[in-house]
Amino acid sequence: MNIGEVAKRAGLPAKTIRYYEDIGLVTPPRDANGYRRFRESEVHKLAFLARARALGFSIEDCRVLVALYEDDHRASADVKRVAQEHLQQIDDKIAQLQGMRATLAELVDCCAGDDRPDCPILRDLATG
Repeated sequence: MNIGEVAKRAGLPAKTIRYYEDIGLVTPPRDANGYRRFRESEVHKLAFLARARALGFSIEDCRVLVALYEDDHRASADVKRVAQEHLQQIDDKIAQLQGMRATLAELVDCCAGDDRPDCPILRDLATG
């Protein structure tokens, strides 16, 4: 399979596939003319990576997850640990976003939104 076909099947842009190859996440064999020749196993791995990235896993987490996926003797506890760490990062980000939202909602409520120049939003941004 060529990179265009693989991109469609894996749901990834060709540029991303080339990047994953550059950083060693996938290593498709090459024909004598230098063209990549993807096998079904690479398509499956790329779809796996697409799903992991869609869930927000970092490239390094993906590297660990792929290694665990390919290890027939892996412990599910190792996979769970990676997922739990990522889940904690998501929870931390949600808490940060909720704090930002609460602050901004309060500033919006305090702003009269009229023709006067006084604006609590700009005042807060200026004074931090």
